[in-house]
Amino acid sequence: MPDRVALAGIVYVLRKGVAWRDVPSQVVGCSGVTAWRRLRDWTEAGVWPRLHAALLTDLRRADLLDLDDCAVDGSHIRTLKGGITWAPRPSTAPGPAPSIT
Repeated sequence: MPDRVALAGIVYVLRKGVAWRDVPSQVVGCSGVTAWRRLRDWTEAGVWPRLHAALLTDLRRADLLDLDDCAVDGSHIRTLKGGITWAPRPSTAPGPAPSIT
């Protein structure tokens, strides 16, 4: 199966939110199982970070990358559990109950 066809199947699942078994092979060109296997293989081979870097490089080279409006969330950037600080952190544990006597 050509890579572009398998990629079309992966994108179809991501955009439509359907299960792999529900990928219409007559529309996409491959079965959902084929697309899923290719996704698994490409993920194990580290294709996605390299593809992302190549896409960003091409967009920068063509002056088509505009980062004036962008968002970053924790699913893409590693967090350091509150950052590096030496200040004491307040406890979030429940304190003792106040005395009623």
